[in-house]
Amino acid sequence: MAFSSLPMNPTELQSELQRIEQETRTLLRVSTSKANVAQTPKEVIWTLNKAKLYHYIPVVPAEKRHKIPLFLVFALMNKPYILDLRPGNSFIEYMVKQGFDVYLLDWGAPGPEDKDLNFDNYVLDYMPRAIRKVKAVSGSDEFSMLGWCIGAILTTIYAALRPDTIKNLILLTAPLDFTDKKAGGFVRWVNDQNFDPDKIIAAFGNMPGQMIDYGAKALKPVENYIGSYLTLWDNLSNPRIVESWHAMNTWVTDIIDMTGATYLQLIKELYQENRLIQGTLIIRGERVDLSRIRANLLNVIALTDHISPPCQSESIMTKVSSEDQLLMKVKGGHIGMMAGSGALKYTWPHIEEWLGARSD
Repeated sequence: MAFSSLPMNPTELQSELQRIEQETRTLLRVSTSKANVAQTPKEVIWTLNKAKLYHYIPVVPAEKRHKIPLFLVFALMNKPYILDLRPGNSFIEYMVKQGFDVYLLDWGAPGPEDKDLNFDNYVLDYMPRAIRKVKAVSGSDEFSMLGWCIGAILTTIYAALRPDTIKNLILLTAPLDFTDKKAGGFVRWVNDQNFDPDKIIAAFGNMPGQMIDYGAKALKPVENYIGSYLTLWDNLSNPRIVESWHAMNTWVTDIIDMTGATYLQLIKELYQENRLIQGTLIIRGERVDLSRIRANLLNVIALTDHISPPCQSESIMTKVSSEDQLLMKVKGGHIGMMAGSGALKYTWPHIEEWLGARSD
């Protein structure tokens, strides 16, 4: 919102006041309302507790579609519609138009009654059932699986425990290796001797989404608490930027809790003890052996990721048995590389090209 220099004649003054009024209305609208998100047509084909499995309606004729379905798994403490933010800025919409048969596992928002759910439940109860439904609906015995952030932790564990029918595995900003305790992101905080996750869960049952959100924003406080709003203020007359900001702000503020047991497992067994990468993680009596992963592997790292620094993602390449593997480094941050203005240019086409060559 910029102000013109004075003096003005009456006509110019009236025009300026109208502009200020319009931009004020725009500012009020986008800062106090929810954008229309997740618009790509879909249907619910399976549910379990709070979780839902969505199948996106194909737009490409069956004979031109890729044969191998794509199964998407997002993080546990955010809504998954960041993958389908708005028309023209939707990874799901893009992949559907490229002829992929796309499915999304939405974990839902846990309640107090879900506080004991952990990685064991998600990986060995929820995911296998959802995958069986994907196979039944698609008619394919094989599938591709994409995991983002904590979703990448879940897909990595599943791929190690149940490797047989996964043809392609895509990891996005995967926080897997916590060897470097001084790296960016949360690892330094949660390894502080004064940090006690047990006290947090004892007090709340589940890990409050507001606390996770605050921690993420505090990693880059100026950008998150000031910079974002300054960008909006400076572009109130640009509908494209305004609507993009509105959609992203809708997602950023639409936060959910993480189950208490999952949070403790994440902090203690991964961030603090680094069991996954060391090969000592046990899921319901089974050791997670990363060398059992044989699927074609695409590991996508964001160069300016402050949530999951590149060092937490790279070493998985040396642990798996995948003969076909590629480490891809793209511009952008933890969210921006998949949902920012450069995603369509720098990230989506590369994922689509790699996956398309391995999906028929």
